[in-house]
Amino acid sequence: MRLLHTSDWHLGRTFHRESITDHQRIFVDHLLATAQEQRVGAVLIAGDVYDRAIPALDAVALYDHALNGLADLGVPVLMISGNHDSPRRLGVASRLIERCGIHLRTDPATCHLPAVLHDAHGPVAFYGLPYLEPAMTREEFGAGAPTHEAVLGAAMDRVRADLAVRPAGTRSVVLAHAFVTGAAESRDSERDITAGGIPTVSPRVFDGIDYVALGHLHRPQKITDRIRYSGSPLAYSFAEAHHPKTMWLVDLHPEGTLTAEALPCPVPRALATLTGRLEDLLAAPAHEALREAWLSVTLTDRQRPLHAMDRLRARFPHTVHLDFAPEGAPAAAPSSYAERTRHRSDLEIAHAFVGDVRGQRTPDPAEAALLRRAVEESRTEEARKETA
Repeated sequence: MRLLHTSDWHLGRTFHRESITDHQRIFVDHLLATAQEQRVGAVLIAGDVYDRAIPALDAVALYDHALNGLADLGVPVLMISGNHDSPRRLGVASRLIERCGIHLRTDPATCHLPAVLHDAHGPVAFYGLPYLEPAMTREEFGAGAPTHEAVLGAAMDRVRADLAVRPAGTRSVVLAHAFVTGAAESRDSERDITAGGIPTVSPRVFDGIDYVALGHLHRPQKITDRIRYSGSPLAYSFAEAHHPKTMWLVDLHPEGTLTAEALPCPVPRALATLTGRLEDLLAAPAHEALREAWLSVTLTDRQRPLHAMDRLRARFPHTVHLDFAPEGAPAAAPSSYAERTRHRSDLEIAHAFVGDVRGQRTPDPAEAALLRRAVEESRTEEARKETA
């Protein structure tokens, strides 16, 4: 069976406050064309369909366009909710759209109930594991600890138990939304999930499965031959400027072996960075090729030029980020709250705050445990509101 694996669409996301809905539509149309041209047996969408729990109307319209296009092609779809999605909202009408071959899994309680598709060589059981917030799903799975590995491991035990009673020769595919050990993050792009303890899970959690289609991390990568991230179809931060954007085309063979090919996604607008003095950047002919790119610019002028962003946009209309690093000046400490907290988890920020207000005296073990509990309860409450 031929599979097309994608994830992390983040419909409705903006890029430095600029709308990219048209770019996401280009990807969706490319997906539809690829599914048809490659004659795939199923499309796998491994979570984070939307960028937020309550998506904007244009994002919902694009989602509707994608599902109707796949249904028109007669291509079965397996889809799960990610940590950005509201499972309850995304899951509305799931039983209805399943009649069109769109199998949506957003309820942790149903993760062991597969959608079974057939090809000329027999059945393939597709199990969808939506993003599992440890504090909210520990009781559901009877997990021994409120950690990502414990709840995902318990969910996979249910999957393997169901698979064990299937007919001999049944091939298996799991969709999951998680941070698997050995994978690489994309800075400034993915939402932190560390509130549920250590965020990573071992690849061994997925033992016994023929193919694992992962979502959550935005860089396409292979953990093992059988465990892969497709990554996001578009770059959502300048840290991803040089990351390829792909989908996996996977051929699952009769005996359970597989071959996989990374298919490139379209790049509606490239990302680039420029560093230098304003007048030099505006005059250099070599930069003309960047006129249509998203640009992040760092100016090195000794004095901050007037109207720098307006002047840059006159030549480079899609300049969206501007920094200043004067030549010869000592490195400045981060000045804004956003800069000081960038790349830090919620728990790290809480620890730093306590240290700041107490003269750099860091939390003791008991206080650290209270802070962790507060952060986890806050994350759980936020998740409850999103799923309400």
